[in-house]
Amino acid sequence: RKPADLQNLAPGTHPPFITYNGEVRTDVNKIEEFLEDVLAPPKYLKLSPKHPESNTAGMDIFAKFSAFIKNSRPEANEALERGLLKTLQKLDEYLNSPLPDEIDENSLEDVPVSTRKFLDGNEMTLADCNLLPKLHIVKVVAKKYRNFEIPKEMTGIWRYLTNAYSRDEFTNTCPGDKEIEIAYSDVAKRLTK
Repeated sequence: RKPADLQNLAPGTHPPFITYNGEVRTDVNKIEEFLEDVLAPPKYLKLSPKHPESNTAGMDIFAKFSAFIKNSRPEANEALERGLLKTLQKLDEYLNSPLPDEIDENSLEDVPVSTRKFLDGNEMTLADCNLLPKLHIVKVVAKKYRNFEIPKEMTGIWRYLTNAYSRDEFTNTCPGDKEIEIAYSDVAKRLTK
């Protein structure tokens, strides 16, 4: 049960939430954006993406993955896998498309493929903190319970994951593969006839 103090602060909501000037925010991403915009001291690096589309890149992957991994009907498996692949392909295309600041307007050469490390550039942002743990879970759980791997041709996604795995802030906060597999052992449904 929620303590009375919390009940009085934000009736009908569950943690995490934030109240500021009488307004309650309950969505984790909105809380992060608020903290970044309103309360971050000017000398600190901004964690919000510069490009708004970075916030929504890959946002439907986890829903497609959940439908795929929870399915127990063999006849639905192929369509659900295609749905997951389609959303992964969309993310891969975003990661491989150069952002405006990767393109030199004065150069005659085209930038055919982005080389950035993360969604919004070469530094992690809040968008990465939201997507990367989910993408890692997709990679681990889909392999274990569906023998599904993110295709190697999706070079943008693999570059993205490789760069994440090289960062202490990701690897030190990410649960181990076995821990993820155990957590999903009751969620992942066996395909039954």
